[in-house]
Amino acid sequence: MAGCTVFDPAGDRLGKVRDVLVVYRNNESPRLVGLIVEIPGKRRVFVSIGRVTSIGSGQIITTGLMNVRRFEQRGGEVRVIAEILGRKVTFADGSGEGTIEDVAIEQSGPGEWSVSQLFVRRPKTTASPFGKGPTVFATWNEVREKGQTGQSQSAEQLIATYGDMKPADLANTLLDLPQGRRLEVAEELPDARLADVLEEMPESDQVEIMNQLDDTRAADVLDQMQPDDAADLIAQLSEARGEELLKLMQPEEADDVRMLLAYAPDTAGGLMTTEPIIVSADATVAEGLALIRRHELAPALGAAICVTLPPYEPPTGRFLGMVHFQRMLRYPPHERLGGLIDDGLDPVTADTSAAEVSRILASYNLVSVPVVDENHRLVGVVTIDDVLDYLLPDDWRSHDGDVTTPAPRARRIANGTQLAH
Repeated sequence: MAGCTVFDPAGDRLGKVRDVLVVYRNNESPRLVGLIVEIPGKRRVFVSIGRVTSIGSGQIITTGLMNVRRFEQRGGEVRVIAEILGRKVTFADGSGEGTIEDVAIEQSGPGEWSVSQLFVRRPKTTASPFGKGPTVFATWNEVREKGQTGQSQSAEQLIATYGDMKPADLANTLLDLPQGRRLEVAEELPDARLADVLEEMPESDQVEIMNQLDDTRAADVLDQMQPDDAADLIAQLSEARGEELLKLMQPEEADDVRMLLAYAPDTAGGLMTTEPIIVSADATVAEGLALIRRHELAPALGAAICVTLPPYEPPTGRFLGMVHFQRMLRYPPHERLGGLIDDGLDPVTADTSAAEVSRILASYNLVSVPVVDENHRLVGVVTIDDVLDYLLPDDWRSHDGDVTTPAPRARRIANGTQLAH
């Protein structure tokens, strides 16, 4: 069900299922109370199971009535994907323990659904680093959750469920999790993935997660972040910890961050990124397009190439100009980029105000503008997303916005093995 589209009776799309909410019952399997649905605007709302008229293959049909208030978890409610998947359980027959990897729900009456089966993976039986342990199906009464004090739940299955999410969507998902679970998942994410997610979070949440990481891990994550985002994050930490993390970072990455920290946040220097595409005037159109095609390159940085004299790392040699990718497309592959420079685009200096940078981008329909120092050496570029981050309110990432929404077999909850009945 994770990711299934939710429709109203007329077939209009309302949103997507992001989790399923259950409540525990004495001596009975948990009862489903509703769905957590992501509607336009990235807002997550609660849809009561009583509003669901059909759960089919790849789609959920509702009555169309929906309360668009942001979902808030109540006491006693448990999220299946966020909290149950990855939990350790022991088998009631004494045959050992396992980890819950998926959950099946089954309709028990009109508007009544409950947990019917668990998909559990037992520990590996060999010492080989490859492969996984055997899996079994079990009913709720055939297992017992391991709830020892201080024992954390595995976050591996939850991370696998969220694996195909874009960083911004994963950031919103983590912010919706209970605090303890959020920090647990953050600690389990790979460095590069966590860096991407942190870049999409409000600064206060970035700091909260960063404060839970040891210095070595925190420095590794900062190495993976864009220098301007890393600088903004370090600026929010205590001066002592910020300096300690800079010492632990890769020297080249730390130097970029230190340079950015020297500029006021409301200037071009404070907004810019220090990793634009930089080439010599003798580079060809073919070489430029090859650099733009790199998968890891942000779209705004790929919109234009900077041409400078050597050296080609900020601060570079004298800045010569920029070549827009659309212009490169109009010329043969062997054409030299030095002859395609946009003569009408002047760089800004590092102390240019953010307001002036915004005016330039808007006036000339640009997605980036180069930044030079007093010696006309390129030190970075300000992209349109940098400016938007500055202009939008501090809480824009968690802002709900105005959203107007009209309002007999088991289904698996997460993306994993099908639980058939």
